[in-house]
Amino acid sequence: MSEMSPWEGNKALIAAKFPGLLEQLNHQGRGEGEDLRIETAASGDPTLIIRGVSIHSRRDPKREGQRLAETVQGEGPVILLGFGLGYTADALGERFPTESPLIMVERRAEILRKALETRDLRRLFSTPSLMVVLGEREDGIIGALHLSETHFPRGKVPPRVLRNSALVQLDSDWYAAVERQIKVWTSRDEVNQATLRRFGTRWVRNGMRNLEAIRDLPGIKRLKGMVPSHIPAFLAAAGPSLDRIAPLLPAIHQRCVIVAVDTALRCFVQAGVAPDFAVVVDPQYWNFRHLDRVSLPTTRFIVESAVYPPVLRHPCGGKFLCASLYPLGSFIEERLDPKGRLGAGGSVATTAWDFAGLLGSASIWIAGLDLAFPGLKTHFKGARFEEQVFSESTRFSPGETRSFRALRDGNPFWASAADGSRVLTDRRLSLYAAWFENRFNGTPGLKNYRLSGEGLALSGCVEADEADLLALPIQREEIDLLLRRAFAQVQQDFMGSKQRRRRQEHYHRALQELVQGLTRLQSLTRTAAMLLREKCAVERPEAEKTLLCNHLEVLDREIAASPVKDVAAFLAPLPIQSDGTVNRYEALSDAAARQLRLLGEE
Repeated sequence: MSEMSPWEGNKALIAAKFPGLLEQLNHQGRGEGEDLRIETAASGDPTLIIRGVSIHSRRDPKREGQRLAETVQGEGPVILLGFGLGYTADALGERFPTESPLIMVERRAEILRKALETRDLRRLFSTPSLMVVLGEREDGIIGALHLSETHFPRGKVPPRVLRNSALVQLDSDWYAAVERQIKVWTSRDEVNQATLRRFGTRWVRNGMRNLEAIRDLPGIKRLKGMVPSHIPAFLAAAGPSLDRIAPLLPAIHQRCVIVAVDTALRCFVQAGVAPDFAVVVDPQYWNFRHLDRVSLPTTRFIVESAVYPPVLRHPCGGKFLCASLYPLGSFIEERLDPKGRLGAGGSVATTAWDFAGLLGSASIWIAGLDLAFPGLKTHFKGARFEEQVFSESTRFSPGETRSFRALRDGNPFWASAADGSRVLTDRRLSLYAAWFENRFNGTPGLKNYRLSGEGLALSGCVEADEADLLALPIQREEIDLLLRRAFAQVQQDFMGSKQRRRRQEHYHRALQELVQGLTRLQSLTRTAAMLLREKCAVERPEAEKTLLCNHLEVLDREIAASPVKDVAAFLAPLPIQSDGTVNRYEALSDAAARQLRLLGEE
């Protein structure tokens, strides 16, 4: 019996573990147009030549790969740019078999196929933490990094990047785009911390003013599965491509349950169509302004408890709460009435998509989800953002200048559009795209159709046209009947006098526990900070140090067990490394005091 070739052995393993990758290799990896040539190195191992350029050492490619792998230090995902024949990848798989995500990035399918035809890579492809990013889409790295954080959680540790210099130089533009995507990913925490410093107190203040809404409003969990699978949902985001769909909104209303983001509501008012649901979850004042001159008496608002308070007084057909994104709201909800969680990918559109899926439809038709700037536009015509730009335009600061800054300030770059063209996007929008791709591909039973090809290409979302949507049957009477019945059931189950009385009792107990917990936490952390200063201030006998350490351990255990520590820590700044422990205690003490002051103001 003849011995199995490297390709046959590798293919059998990849078919079982990475069937999608094998399909790519079979369809895209057969070309030889790049002059791929295998030669034998001095060590006897194969080496790869592309267009006359040596991709590995001509002397000992295996040892070269091992030396490069040995340079990796620290924690976090390991990203290899340029797979070649897999020598460095093989050494990384041997060095990090389980503990670190290994992400192999290769621009050309024919190179990876040549490696699998040349070398036995079954040990590498058996590595549990291995992921492969292959093909035309340079932003696929974002999805891999998201999965690495989901399946190999080690905290938010920056990835470590290795490069096959020869391959990176051969496709320099593509690999440079990949590295931009990695920088987008690693900058998330900096952006989140900057946002928290800027808006954290506002979010807490909003949440405290809205605490009674947790008591008085039903949660979106009561709407779960209310729509039969045969009735589609329509999701309206606020991107420029919504302009093209706007004339069809009356026809879409006849066929779908409509979920709109707050930014898109003016488009519906202009079209004379009321969406069934509007998702309004952003806590900032300027997002509340999207509701200016918006009257939708039959639309139900989906809100979050830290939303800008006037949103809860805005006239509409009713309001439902989703689970709070912030520790204060979560603390009250857990003791009173859990509302039902929605995904939060950083954009109201991510929350709206998750809500549309929660309703029970088997398909979601999407418009305005461009995640880019097609035609160098930021929103649909008539959006609040566009109106504000031109209303504040002056001779020395025209609207075009502000529009240019909106495009420039997000670190823009060119990426692939769904229709195969190039479109301008930025690092923030590319993070949203990674969230959507992860969810689209992670919910195979839910079909997603996007009605525009000019936005950023999204894996797992089918491009469709208006004719496909308009071919759906008219079902508005059935939709309205379902909604009326569902809302009547919620009214009966949630608003009865017995239920209201129970929630009132739980609400008061939760507030008392919150105040008492913050007061106790402030005392504990203040004491701990004082003891640690004493311990570090002067040389002390070992017996005294031991007593202080024992006392601090007791305090640490009680602080860790505090039910309000996350509520306080939300406003605590990051510790400074030079004296991080002292700062941690003092920061928690100060944050607890701030929360108590804010509660007193309310």
